[in-house]
Amino acid sequence: MLFCYCSIMLARKGLLPDGFLLTRLAEDQNQPNRSHTRSLRARFITKTGSCNVVHKNIREQGRFLQDVFTTMVDLKWQYSLLIFTSAFLCSWMLFAMIWWLLAFAHGDLEPRDPDNDSGPVPCVTAIHSFTSAFLFSIEVQVTIGFGGRMVTEECPVAIITLIIQNILGLIINAVMLGCVFMKTAQANRRAETLIFSRNAVIATRNGRPTFMFRVGDLRKSMIISATMQLQVIRRTVTTEGEVVPVCQLDIQVENPLRSNGIFLVSPLIISHTIERGSPLYDLSAQSLATEDLEIIVILEGVVETTGITMQARTSYTPEEILWGQRFVSIITEEDGRYCVDYSKFGNTVPVRMSLLSAKELDQTRGIQEGTSETHLQGWGLVRAGRGGFRRGGRTCDGSAPQPWYAQSEKQEKDAEQKGQKKKVQLEVIGRQVEEEGPGDMSD
Repeated sequence: MLFCYCSIMLARKGLLPDGFLLTRLAEDQNQPNRSHTRSLRARFITKTGSCNVVHKNIREQGRFLQDVFTTMVDLKWQYSLLIFTSAFLCSWMLFAMIWWLLAFAHGDLEPRDPDNDSGPVPCVTAIHSFTSAFLFSIEVQVTIGFGGRMVTEECPVAIITLIIQNILGLIINAVMLGCVFMKTAQANRRAETLIFSRNAVIATRNGRPTFMFRVGDLRKSMIISATMQLQVIRRTVTTEGEVVPVCQLDIQVENPLRSNGIFLVSPLIISHTIERGSPLYDLSAQSLATEDLEIIVILEGVVETTGITMQARTSYTPEEILWGQRFVSIITEEDGRYCVDYSKFGNTVPVRMSLLSAKELDQTRGIQEGTSETHLQGWGLVRAGRGGFRRGGRTCDGSAPQPWYAQSEKQEKDAEQKGQKKKVQLEVIGRQVEEEGPGDMSD
C-alpha cells in the first residue's frame, strides 16, 4: 500500500512516467502465485538489487576499522548522523575542558574587581566558568568569532591549543562532509531509475529457444559504455562427488559483436540463445519448476551527468521465468519521434513453443553430441534480399550448423580440381567477383 501511494505521488510530480504504477500492478496480477505451492527459495540478489547474504561469526572485526571511511559510508543514515553529531560534540567538550583547565591553572577563574584593570592578563579573556569555556571552544572550531572572547599573548600553551583545535576541526569537517557527500552521490542512486521486467521469458526466436528479459531507463540522461552481464548460479556436483553450493557460469548475451555492450536509448529486450554450451541447454518446461538456479543480471555503465560508474542488479528465479511467453511491443512512432509506453513494460503474451529443452530438440532434429564442429553463438552472413547479405544469422547444411565460409571453401576446392571458373562471394553487399581458373590463367 505504501509503494502504491509513493508511486502515485511521484507520477503526479512527473518523476515517474504515466502508467508505471499500472504496469507493476498488472504484473503482480498476471504473475501466477506459485510461492504458496512450494517453500520460499533463497536468492543471492533481490529484485531491488541488494545482496541477500548475511555474514556471521566474523572474528576479525578490527579489519573494518582499518578502512574507517568506507565503513562510515556503508553505514545507514541514522548511524552516520549519530557519528556526525557525536564527533563535533565530543571535540567541543574535549577542548572546552582544556580551555577551562588552562584558565584554572593560570588563575583566571578567581573573582576580580571590575573597576581594577591593573590585575594579571588572562590567557583567554571573558572565561569565568566551564560554560564560557565551552562557548569559546565552539567559536574557535567553527570560526564564528563573536569578539567577546579571545586568546592573549600571556600563555603560549593557549596559542598551541588554539592551533591544534583548528587543525583537528578542519579534519573532522573534511571527513564528515566527505562521508555525507559520498552517501548522497552513491552509484546505486542512479540505479533507482533503471528498471527490469519483473519476469523473464523463454520463447522461440529465429528457430531457437531464447531466454529474454527487458530493461529500461526512466531518465533522459544516458548511461555511457553500458554493458550487460548474465550469470547462472546453481548447485552442482563434481565427478568426485563434491557438492559445490555456488557455481557461477557466465551467459553470452546475444550480440553480433561479442562485446555485451548495449545502447540504452530506449527499453531493450536482452536475449540469450539457448544452444549447445549454454548453461540452460538442458532446461525444459517441466524441469524449470524444480530447477534450483538463479540468473543474475548486472548492468554496468558510467553516468553521463556525474561521470560516476554505476551498477544495477536484479535476478530471476525459476518462479519468475515464464515458458512460452514473449514481451509485447511498447515503442511506437508518433509525429516523427519514438514514444515508449511504460504501461506495457512487463506485459507478455503466450506463443506456440515446444515444451522440450534445447538439447532434446536438437536430438530430435538429428544433432547428436560428438558430431562435426559447431560454432556456438556464431554469427555470419545470410541472404538479406536480392543480391545482398546481412549479419546476424546462421547458415546450416541440413540440420547441422556450419560456418558461413564452409560452402565457399568447398566450391573453391571443386573449382581448382576441375580447372574451371570459380565464383568467390566476398563480404561486399550485393557484389560477386569472378576469377579465372588455372586453365584460363595459362592463356
